[in-house]
Amino acid sequence: MIRTKRATPLSRTAAILLAAPLLVSVPLLAGCSSEPTKAAESSDTKPASASESAVTLKDGWAKAAEGMSGVFGTLVNSSDKDIVLEKAESPVAKMVQLHETITSGSSSTMRETDGGFVIPKGGSFTLEPGGNHIMFMDMPKALLPGDEVPLTLHFSDGKTLKVTVLAKDYAGAQENYEGDSADNMSTDSMSTEDHGGQDDEHSGH
Repeated sequence: MIRTKRATPLSRTAAILLAAPLLVSVPLLAGCSSEPTKAAESSDTKPASASESAVTLKDGWAKAAEGMSGVFGTLVNSSDKDIVLEKAESPVAKMVQLHETITSGSSSTMRETDGGFVIPKGGSFTLEPGGNHIMFMDMPKALLPGDEVPLTLHFSDGKTLKVTVLAKDYAGAQENYEGDSADNMSTDSMSTEDHGGQDDEHSGH
């Protein structure tokens, strides 16, 4: 007669050995499938900041100068409505203003804008030497070429834009006030007092 007592433990052992890879493969498959899900969730859980603006500053830069300086570039509005740049702030200057240039004949004068800069919907607004620009006044320290200049822009929709622009040398667009008397300047234009006695340093803004 054939004994079957030893066959039973062998069958159980074989069954355990065959089942073991299946048991191991289940958590491995579960582990593999869970990683991409986490990655996808993490990439989708970065909501836009409540203060993020639809306006961006393209090719922004500041003039390397002492006492006073200007910030230039292109403000781009990606929204479907006009947005007004109402004011600007920077720790490099005690006073920051939005300036426009008024040309009369061969001379030009600068003054603070009344109402800010309007960036049209889906359009842009240019800040340039000799034209509209952001003015730094009463700077405690000179801006040197290569300096990083932090700037915060405040818009009419309640949003803000924080950017950093580089300072660089620039010698163009000379708008001097040295040859202008107080009588030749309008009351809206920047006065000698407003410039802190540094009219010559406003050149090139």
